[in-house]
Amino acid sequence: QVQLVESGGGLVQPGGSLRLSCAASGSAFGTYAMGWYRQAPGKQRELVAAITTSGTTNYADSVKGRVTISRDNAKNTVYLQVNSLKPEDTGVYYCNARSKSGIYTYWGQGTQVTVSS
Repeated sequence: QVQLVESGGGLVQPGGSLRLSCAASGSAFGTYAMGWYRQAPGKQRELVAAITTSGTTNYADSVKGRVTISRDNAKNTVYLQVNSLKPEDTGVYYCNARSKSGIYTYWGQGTQVTVSS
């Protein structure tokens, strides 16, 4: 089992940057594919970025060029660097871990990001 705890959210002005962190506890972090999702008010949760166990990354079209996902398996942590923040980036950002088989999926409690002047 994996427990995920996100941090790093907050209130940011448009054009600013944030780095979100997701610390994982439990075993075998390096065997899980990791992802960041966000959910804006009144909208469905959507994938922002994902990283495989081998480090291959994937980004939503809406954030390409502004977002970098990375992982540090030694620290059991996945990061999301978001630059040039826009008001439409506002939402609760969730960390996700998915086992290689796809059978097991874990979620964090989320961290709020608000982009506003």
